[in-house]
Amino acid sequence: MKEVELRLFNWVRNFSTLAVLAAILLSLVFSNLLGSSSMGWQITLAAVALAIGIPHGALDHLVTLPRSKPLTMVLFILIYVAIAVISVFAILRFNTAGFIVVVLMSATHFGIGDAAFLSEIDRRSESKSKLPRTAYAVASGFIPVVIPLVNSGSNDALKKVNPAIMDWHGRFATQLLVAAIAVGITSLIVLIVKGRRREAIDIALLLTLSLVAPPLIAFAVYFGCWHAMRHTARLTLALDSSQRAYKENQLPKAFSRAVFPGVPALVGTFGIAGILAANGQDFDNDFFWMALVVVWALTVPHMMVTARLDRAALT
Repeated sequence: MKEVELRLFNWVRNFSTLAVLAAILLSLVFSNLLGSSSMGWQITLAAVALAIGIPHGALDHLVTLPRSKPLTMVLFILIYVAIAVISVFAILRFNTAGFIVVVLMSATHFGIGDAAFLSEIDRRSESKSKLPRTAYAVASGFIPVVIPLVNSGSNDALKKVNPAIMDWHGRFATQLLVAAIAVGITSLIVLIVKGRRREAIDIALLLTLSLVAPPLIAFAVYFGCWHAMRHTARLTLALDSSQRAYKENQLPKAFSRAVFPGVPALVGTFGIAGILAANGQDFDNDFFWMALVVVWALTVPHMMVTARLDRAALT
């Protein structure tokens, strides 16, 4: 069955690569035609990307407590939601420290998750070249998170979310940008030396996306079309329904079984973002940045409960 699983993982990998490449090209075209300050095309593209990505974290209870009693499941969900609410409050109301902690946790989770995805591929393809996990994880996690947030285009958006976090980098935006680029270039060199050229292309694409695309697009496309898609592929390994589909050689069915249970989370996230944005003057713009706030906040409990899944993939 490993061959069938590998086919799905490679399909997801190709999808995420093509999605990022398309986002880079569309950003270049629309920025030149309509201007980088035009929000219409950015909102449309970000909406699609976020809609793809949000459901992936809604299966945490099924993976963590697959056969638990209803009371245990309810208690788990209540604690999970409470942690997410506290994280939203930290971003919107607390000082810069709360925002930085959430961002650092998000970047760490993204990097570890992406490295775990590649480890699952290596395990099934019997790759002879070992993945330099640290070099890949640090670059793939921090590049798409840090660079968009130090981009000058994100200042107005962060001001609307919470004026206190607009200067979260302590006026070290240029230094952080240079550091993130240096991390990316270092990772590229290490991956090429280790013979992992496909992974080097990954980092090059993420670096280009973060530098070329508007910050809203850069993060949304990475989150939805890259990280979430790859995490969903990993979920198929832990779900009984997906495993049965694998045995029937039904790849679309295997993947969909890890997507559909998360659709209510998509509705809930957009609903919460809408409520938070309703107080602003520019609903469309505020809505999607508030959606990102909710996504960042959900990453905190999501990272906690997926630690076991990540550890199993990386050992």
